[in-house]
Amino acid sequence: MNDIDLMVNQLRAVAAQASGGTSVGATNAASQTPSQDFATLLQSAVDEVNTAQMGARQLTRQFEAGDADVNLQDVVLSLQKASLSFQTMVQVRNKLVSAYQEVMNMQV
Repeated sequence: MNDIDLMVNQLRAVAAQASGGTSVGATNAASQTPSQDFATLLQSAVDEVNTAQMGARQLTRQFEAGDADVNLQDVVLSLQKASLSFQTMVQVRNKLVSAYQEVMNMQV
């Protein structure tokens, strides 16, 4: 989830620059971020979501198979974490699409 927070902070910084004002939190967040390519950052966030979902699926299969080392609480917790990370990723995607549409509708 760290990468997603980093992306959101970068988006806020870019939005603040585009609007002409500079937000103190956005500027500080942008200056503290390592210089990574946005595509690499986005890909790593998607990979984290995928890993969470695959881990939850694996725990579910182990529980269904009757593995004594896996309890129901762990399965439910991993499923909720995977669901929450996926929902967060969908919201980030929605914000990116919204920002893209806003940029495309700008008068030049």
